Amino acid sequence: MLAAAPVAALAGGASGPARAPAVMVSTWDFGAAANAAGWAARHAGGSALDMVEAGGRVAEADETNSSVGLGGLPDRDGRVTLDACVMTWAGDVGAVCALEDVVHAVSVARAVMEKTPHVLLVGAGARAFAVEQGFPTQNLLTPRAEAAWRDWLRTAEYAPRINSENNDWRGMPGGAADHDTIGLLAVDPGGRMAGACTTSGMAFKMRGRVGDSPLIGAGLYVDDEVGGCTATGVGEDVVRVAGSHAVVEAMRSGLHPTAACRRVIERLARLRGSKVAASQIALLALDKQGRSGAFALQPGFTYAVTDAAGATRIERASALFEAS
Repeated sequence: MLAAAPVAALAGGASGPARAPAVMVSTWDFGAAANAAGWAARHAGGSALDMVEAGGRVAEADETNSSVGLGGLPDRDGRVTLDACVMTWAGDVGAVCALEDVVHAVSVARAVMEKTPHVLLVGAGARAFAVEQGFPTQNLLTPRAEAAWRDWLRTAEYAPRINSENNDWRGMPGGAADHDTIGLLAVDPGGRMAGACTTSGMAFKMRGRVGDSPLIGAGLYVDDEVGGCTATGVGEDVVRVAGSHAVVEAMRSGLHPTAACRRVIERLARLRGSKVAASQIALLALDKQGRSGAFALQPGFTYAVTDAAGATRIERASALFEAS
């Protein structure tokens, strides 16, 4: 099996030099490892769905990732709950919300899509289905995540971190140190597109809280005629503008993926004003021509882009509230 090329770090955007068409993109720096797994699946003849599932599973199994799968920070009651969804070129979708004790929520979401007449299972029902399908169970609260939760209990109000007064983008709600959902979009050798999104959600959220990640049209949307989009950051705000679907529709009207993401972020800023001034929300898109692009509220959002040769680069998105 071929290995992915070394990762290059770049500042990206619609105005950059022409590059080889992308076949896979994913959110944040750790998307490079996810893309490597997805590209390997593609190289082995896998579908776009296989690609995004493989990439999502890498992030879910990474105990150092504080907001995806194993090692994710728990809710305010100390329980780790996972949300995930998948969507294919044919408009097939599957999702789970508030799933406990199963690492690979993205695979359970795929099973919901392929083995049930439904598109979304939640809570105890999602867990029971996963067990019925043979997914192993384990405690998802790692010692590192439990220590962070106990420290939070001693030093913070008993409220979700979204109420933080931290204005550093790295630690602000939705920032890389607080919330790093992975969203993935891929195109397979047959030209078909699929996407996935998986997360353990906002750190120390209220029990039962669900953000945008498992919601088709908010955290993820794929249209095989146009392209796809995925979101990261404070999910409540992505839901308010049906962020991923809005980006895809903007691309349908002819906008480059970067411009489409920017249009929706600007719409959100007009809608919410000062209520989003200290939060991070970012959108990442890939069109059917293999053009990728992203835009964020705050600086600091990065994403991984991989071409058909397996070469991966890290791009940095422009932001509405760029640092002065």
